Amino acid sequence: MTSPTPSETPTSTDVPALQSALAGEHAAIYGYGVVGAHLRGDARARARAAYDEHRARRDQLQQLLVERKATPVPGSAAYQLPRPVESAADATSLATQLEERLAAVWVDAVADLHDEMRELAAQVLQDVAVRAAQWRGGSVPFPGLSEQER
Repeated sequence: MTSPTPSETPTSTDVPALQSALAGEHAAIYGYGVVGAHLRGDARARARAAYDEHRARRDQLQQLLVERKATPVPGSAAYQLPRPVESAADATSLATQLEERLAAVWVDAVADLHDEMRELAAQVLQDVAVRAAQWRGGSVPFPGLSEQER
């Protein structure tokens, strides 16, 4: 998805939601590095595609923040994983969890953003929900909302 033109750029009230989404994308990128190291074949190719999609989204969010004269939140050197990843099953579980956690971030963004940015957030929420369902092997009702209860 392309970012809005400067004339469409909303005010800086979008900055906190965009920063939060960027932080989530940084964590997903790190997590997919771990996921990909434990998968082979089609699953590894799917993890690589997700990694690339999250990197592109990160770059887009950074650009949107710069357009709003905000300094994008940097990624961390490392992130705490929910548990050790030692097998393909662990990696698949982590990939599912990464997308589920991002869905919660993007649900908040849908609520907090306006106009074109809300449309972008809704599209990204759909994208992460689809990826989570693919990793999980099925969908859940209201992706992103169940994560907020945890």
